[in-house]
Amino acid sequence: MNSTCIEEQHYLDHYLFPVVYIFVVIASVPANIGSLCVSFLQAKKENELGIYLFSLSLSDLLYTLTLPLWIDYTLNNDNWTFSPALCKSSAFFMYMNFYSSTAFLTCIAIDRYLAVVHPLRFSFLRTRRFAFVVSLSIWVLETMFNGVILWEDETAIEYCDAKKSNFTLCYDKYPLEKWQISLNLFRTCTGYAIPLVIIMICNQKVYQAVQHNQATEDGEKKRIIKLLMSITLTFVLCFTPFHVMLLIRSILEHDVDFNEHIFDHNKSGRQTYKMYRITVALTSLNCVADPILYCFVTETGRSDMWNILKFCTGKLNNSQGQRKRILSMSTRDTMELDILE
Repeated sequence: MNSTCIEEQHYLDHYLFPVVYIFVVIASVPANIGSLCVSFLQAKKENELGIYLFSLSLSDLLYTLTLPLWIDYTLNNDNWTFSPALCKSSAFFMYMNFYSSTAFLTCIAIDRYLAVVHPLRFSFLRTRRFAFVVSLSIWVLETMFNGVILWEDETAIEYCDAKKSNFTLCYDKYPLEKWQISLNLFRTCTGYAIPLVIIMICNQKVYQAVQHNQATEDGEKKRIIKLLMSITLTFVLCFTPFHVMLLIRSILEHDVDFNEHIFDHNKSGRQTYKMYRITVALTSLNCVADPILYCFVTETGRSDMWNILKFCTGKLNNSQGQRKRILSMSTRDTMELDILE
């Protein structure tokens, strides 16, 4: 496929993407490895939430490990220098992370809702077996839905008049192909809009339960409510701009073909494309926010992580190792809402 390049996009990517992605790699890799350890220990202590957290951390880590490829891609002015197969794999893990993350975050929100609002009901939904089946189903379904990326040709040649040179694009091409538009509309509805509604409803119900609970101190209420707001706000900021721009692109580019005349004069489409690229970078910040908000913001999570570090450095003596064999005090959720139960 030959087209005329959007020169502005290369300047934007050259500065924005490497800075954001390098920060995410540095912060996210150790944070998610630690989160994997903490969530694994919670799962071993019969905490079903640990399974959802483990899956979420694994999804974030897999995506983060592909970011060096995207850093190289943007530093080369959107010129993919690796194999087409590696392009497909990178795009696959990127979209796998986007929508498996929203699915696991939804599971976490529902689990918290059941634990706080209906602590004595629906116990069969709050077992490790059920959490494992749900998590495995999410992995299988997301692999199937995003597997189309692995079958399509994701690289394209772009000719830049200004530079008199070619660029090999990876996945994000302008305009979108027809199959991408259809898939994007489906993703926006099922992978973003529905999870957002569920998460907001569940957090609202938890907020009300906390407010009306007489056994919870005011300081504890404020801390829990602040965390609920932070979780909701992070989800909205990381995923909403991307899906809004994705939806706009799908609408504007629905009838755009690769005719050079149409391409050159579709200024609104080019501006939308640039804004879209910015929102793609913002989604990666979710990989940093997840382990902080869901594992390390609580006293239990911090204690688990500290004990793991001491264990790894050999600073735990035998008696401590026996008392904290699993290095975790089980909680029913990472917000320490067990006080409500």
